Amino acid sequence: MTAATTSHRIDADPWLPLPYYVAANRTETVDTATLILRAEGEPIADFRPGQFTMLYVFGVGEVPISVSGDPEADDGALVHTIRGVGAVSRALRHAAPGTAVGVRGPFGTAWDLDGPAGSDLVLVAGGIGLAPLRPALLHALRHRRRYGRIVLIAGARAPAELLFTDELAALSARDDVELAVTVDRPGAGWIGGVGLVTEPLAALRLTPERTTALLCGPEPMMRFCARTLLDKGVPAARIQVSLERNMKCGIGLCGHCQLGPLLTCRDGPVVPYSVAAPLLEVREL
Repeated sequence: MTAATTSHRIDADPWLPLPYYVAANRTETVDTATLILRAEGEPIADFRPGQFTMLYVFGVGEVPISVSGDPEADDGALVHTIRGVGAVSRALRHAAPGTAVGVRGPFGTAWDLDGPAGSDLVLVAGGIGLAPLRPALLHALRHRRRYGRIVLIAGARAPAELLFTDELAALSARDDVELAVTVDRPGAGWIGGVGLVTEPLAALRLTPERTTALLCGPEPMMRFCARTLLDKGVPAARIQVSLERNMKCGIGLCGHCQLGPLLTCRDGPVVPYSVAAPLLEVREL
């Protein structure tokens, strides 16, 4: 493989989408799908867990989507899990194999997975928030000996809205991972937890000085989970959250994603809760 075709690009024009195509579209829920993208030529640079790309649908527009794939996979695929909530995301959610898309990135900050080495790792996901956390979980499982306990708490409004159900089932069979899955509205035959993700988190016994938590989901969920962790003695600097705002350029120039002093596409999306807390407490900021 020549230098021109490696995935370690250092001179990419951040404004220029590179051509990719949809290799596969796997339905997760009624409104969410996981897309497997492959480069038509030169790929974007390797991503780090928690980063996002800007995905461009020709004739429709561009949208930021977190990467949900394995950061150390060697198959060249770029994986995104997308909930269709707007024109661009709906077009991506229903994109047929072979559909051409443009990709810019990767952008933003990543989950700090080096600092927690040797520590217990607690991941809490609400709804589609499991997608940005999935690369961090896959990294931790691949390097299992680097960490103490690995705890995943995943929540959704209903069983039919849970993501990666096959993977969750496989995790439940492992003896080196602690898994709690909960839903707001249980359906017929549901035997899992019922309630908010804060409930299994509150019941969790932690060693606060050696616990690192990664939170991703709706902002109220992250605030309440962070407060639960703080009440347990986990320092705010050891709690990481992924912030979402109206990202347009991806490189901190347009200002659409400003959150107080932060531009979340550049200074986030992943930040310590010590940074996020005073901003998330301001209503409508």
